[in-house]
Amino acid sequence: MTFLRTIMAACCVAALAAATPLRAENLADALRDAYHNSGLLDQNRALLRAADEDVAQSLAALRPIISWQAQASYAATSARPVESLTDNVSGTISLSANLLLADGGASALATEAQKELVLQTRESLVQVEQQVLFRAVDAYMAVRRASEFLALRQSNVRVITQELRAAEDRFEVGEVTRTDVSLAQARLAAARSQLAAAQGNLAQANEEFRAAVGRAPGQLAVVSPAEVQHDVAAARTFAVRRNPEVLAAQHAVAAAELNIKRAEAALNPSLRLNGSIGMNDEGDTSQNFGMTYGGTIYQGGQLASVIRQAQARRDSARATLLVTSQGVSQNVGNAYAILAVARAGREAADLQIRAARTAFRGVREEATLGARTTLDVLNAEQELLDAQANMISAQADEVVATYRVLATLGLLTAQHLRLGVQSYDPAAYYNLVNEAPAYYSQQGQALDRVLEAIGD
Repeated sequence: MTFLRTIMAACCVAALAAATPLRAENLADALRDAYHNSGLLDQNRALLRAADEDVAQSLAALRPIISWQAQASYAATSARPVESLTDNVSGTISLSANLLLADGGASALATEAQKELVLQTRESLVQVEQQVLFRAVDAYMAVRRASEFLALRQSNVRVITQELRAAEDRFEVGEVTRTDVSLAQARLAAARSQLAAAQGNLAQANEEFRAAVGRAPGQLAVVSPAEVQHDVAAARTFAVRRNPEVLAAQHAVAAAELNIKRAEAALNPSLRLNGSIGMNDEGDTSQNFGMTYGGTIYQGGQLASVIRQAQARRDSARATLLVTSQGVSQNVGNAYAILAVARAGREAADLQIRAARTAFRGVREEATLGARTTLDVLNAEQELLDAQANMISAQADEVVATYRVLATLGLLTAQHLRLGVQSYDPAAYYNLVNEAPAYYSQQGQALDRVLEAIGD
């Protein structure tokens, strides 16, 4: 009996497990996977790390440069015959150091300019994150749209099949003509063609989802539009201050300004400390220490040209900032306009569906009484189908439009959406390299471990 009760309990558990529906994945699930699986994000994170290293390299110009050199030479003359090969071989080994003490601030300005470029690259990474997440939203809604279209086309085929059977039955008793049957057959063939097209569209939507999210879609849950502010003017002001494209352009202007000062500082003299220690093959040593102070008097106009070039690039960066700000403001207006159209379309489609459904039911009832033709029924069914299709598109368009608004504001990020992912910290790697650690130092070895972890 105990064994029998165990078997029955196991069967009950299995039945309950089979009866429990699988949880439909929601949009947040897709966005999290898109964030984790994006090769585009990995690419731009690597570019950011490369920009971080530019800061370390510019800072290294203010550090001592220590180098060694070993030299061997062979000399032989006709007056002195060679008795042994080693007799005419001499060698020296030396260690030298060079330290820049002052250069008018050019090296320090170069470091500050690189820091601005790092900040610019960070904002570019935020913009890429927005592109990745928006593509995932668009792909998610495309799959839902294609799935609902497919279900609609399948239902349409079933309904028209029933209408065809009804027309054939009525033809058998002489209530309709062969023309009515042919019309129903033609509509059924068209419905099957549209069903095949819907299946193809769903397959393409699935492929786009796989590319955007990094995996195939499962059962996708219904998505509600994102919450966005209604004041378009306030949204424009916010976007011009917070959109990552605008912030990146601002840092580009700051870097260009610093590069002008850096070019002007190159006109100043520099002061260097240098020294060397050497020893030859006989054990004799030599030391040499000194300071070098000097600058360029004339270089064919190159220095002045570099300054003018930096000023031109500054002007270009300022113009880019203006164009970017105008483009962002325009994108905000466009996004809100698209959202308004989508909402109006959804409201109109809702009214259209209710009216078309009532009309279809009435025409079908009238057709059974002989007051309507088969063509009238098919046309009414097509009106209802079009209304339902419009509703599906309008609902998907509204969701996508709200996330487009977030993207124009610079808010379509994993942090703002609260996706619960381990966000990439753009400052973590910078903090490891901004002091330009040596290759064999403890911090340099820690960097090696970090890079190995990233590579895995």
